[in-house]
Amino acid sequence: MNDIEKKVEILTSGTVNVFSPQELTALIKKGKPLKVKLGADPTAPDLHLGHTVVFSKLKQFQDMGHEVIFLIGDFTARIGDPTGRDKTRPSLTAEAIAHNLQTYFDQVGKILDPKRVVVRYNSEWLGKLTSSELVTILAKVTLARITERDDFEKRIAKKEAIGLHELMYPVFQAYDSVVLEADVELGGTDQTFNVLMGRFLQEQYGQKPQVVITMPLLLGLDGVHKMSKSLGNSIGLNESANQAFGKLMSISDTLMWHYFTVLLGRSSAELSYMEERVASGNMHPMELKKDMAYEVILRFWSEQEAVEARNQFEALFQNRDYSKAETVTLPAEMLKPVWIVDLLKHLGALTTSSEARRLIESRAVRIDDQVVTDFKQEVTGTSGMVIKVGKHRIYRIK
Repeated sequence: MNDIEKKVEILTSGTVNVFSPQELTALIKKGKPLKVKLGADPTAPDLHLGHTVVFSKLKQFQDMGHEVIFLIGDFTARIGDPTGRDKTRPSLTAEAIAHNLQTYFDQVGKILDPKRVVVRYNSEWLGKLTSSELVTILAKVTLARITERDDFEKRIAKKEAIGLHELMYPVFQAYDSVVLEADVELGGTDQTFNVLMGRFLQEQYGQKPQVVITMPLLLGLDGVHKMSKSLGNSIGLNESANQAFGKLMSISDTLMWHYFTVLLGRSSAELSYMEERVASGNMHPMELKKDMAYEVILRFWSEQEAVEARNQFEALFQNRDYSKAETVTLPAEMLKPVWIVDLLKHLGALTTSSEARRLIESRAVRIDDQVVTDFKQEVTGTSGMVIKVGKHRIYRIK
């Protein structure tokens, strides 16, 4: 295998689809740095492990000397990509977008070299389009082509409303590729239609169509839906390493293999070997899961935090030494009866009331080993109180 073939193998490993490998090979053969685009709409302030899948692939391009363009969709965020939604998404205000952007770059810096990332904002060109220019762009795409998108098809079949601005979203994202003259665009499989639209629109403008690489979606902690903060099944990059480690340990043994594959890039041969060791009794699933969690924390946090998180987990859940639990100091207003959900949110155990309801109804919340069964219960925080959330999250009130 020659050097070019090795590079293509690395860049296409772990992907779902590449449109097309032959085009990628031809681009790399030219020996020039490629413009590799990844777009992100700042619709929420935090990134989670699901986002790292595509960022890790982007890092491989960066490590090979290609130009990484991190495109902030500050204009398109005001529309909201309707992917996977059965109704119109509320538009974000400029203030909310600016707030969400504040934490993006620190989080992305955990994976990419921020000094070698070109940051662009699509408001630079989309916000300046005249009516005439907008009509010229839209004239290059047919309604039939736009409504081929799965979520639009489903909503049309159900006779559900679709805003005209939503139909324009894929065109705007595609026009970003035209302006940037992107050679490659990355995205999750839920972005397949949008990134392929970029190829199409570039051809309409006489450009060489970009290579499209789609990455698998990481399933959330529930093992059912893709990781999403709004669904309460995510692990945020801004969470503490201890919290992240505990959440990783809470996933099912079956889901563990998915995380080994999607997050850590384990090959099918490596997975088979590990599965055989578990099946033969030579490796306990918990020990293997601890290895997985350690590697994830090592990759996206630090070696020191990975070691400390593993040690804390073993002290808490294997040795039941609650003195090692994460300690939390409550503000004065919580030293009196407060709603259990507000307390759990303050601890950082969860972010939404719906997630709290689900955990309480499944008897997964305990206070001093007493199961919480009432979603409306009020609790008074006291020094030394131990609160357990799920299987692997424990907090001690200071």
